[in-house]
Amino acid sequence: MIIAWLAVLGVVFGSFVNALVWRLHEQAALKSKKGKAVAKRRQELSITKGHSMCPNCGHTLAAKDLVPVLSWLWLRGKCRYCGVKIPDSPLTELATGLLFVVSYVSWPQTLAGAELAKFVFWLAIVVGFVALMAYDLRWFLLPDRLVFLLTGLVVVQILTVAIWRQNVEELWMPILGAVVIFGLFWGLFQISRGAWIGGGDVKLAVALGLLAGTPFRALTVIFFASLIGTLVSVPQLLKGRNGLTQRIPFGPPLILATIVVVLYGAPIADWYQHLIVPR
Repeated sequence: MIIAWLAVLGVVFGSFVNALVWRLHEQAALKSKKGKAVAKRRQELSITKGHSMCPNCGHTLAAKDLVPVLSWLWLRGKCRYCGVKIPDSPLTELATGLLFVVSYVSWPQTLAGAELAKFVFWLAIVVGFVALMAYDLRWFLLPDRLVFLLTGLVVVQILTVAIWRQNVEELWMPILGAVVIFGLFWGLFQISRGAWIGGGDVKLAVALGLLAGTPFRALTVIFFASLIGTLVSVPQLLKGRNGLTQRIPFGPPLILATIVVVLYGAPIADWYQHLIVPR
């Protein structure tokens, strides 16, 4: 029963993510503009006050247009009012639901006390992860607003758990993990002047390192991100017309690698230790 509720909750938040990333992108496009029309548009695009609307015709969407996945299937991905295809993807909704369920099933500790609070924060972090991946895949950018909000959530999660358990190690070990990833990415960014890795990835590294929890797991995140990035990029480069110049965002592989390490970090570490020191 819990799994079913988490799946539904995840799909609902995935629908919110679709609206969120589009509104953030449209807000960014209006950042340097002024005027009454721009002010009105900003109000329409408000995340807290704006109404759900079609990106093409601007028509306010009814409740029947907003049912996650089902409305998209019923309307074949098009606006009911103008008939133009809506860029939102049901994959975002399904992915969020799937990640909620996988997180629950694979959570490494018993969900009670501080661990339950940690898991609740984790679900909010997953929503932020999906939003960042959706934004990066569409516009090759990790917006500061999302990155900083995610980092804030992670910091509050870590502080809450550390205070609850009265364990200082719960604080300084994640900080060391963040130093490892951020330091490496910052160095790569400076050496390549942004050619090898983007500034958004460097900022995101703080949250990912904190979530990794230890320096070893931080290095594991980098390893898996590189592996995922390679597996995804090779077919894309072979299919693309631009060859090796084709842009491939690194944010999604980093996020997916972090999810893997958070959920399966302990067995991965055990496997590695047995590999180098066989019994």
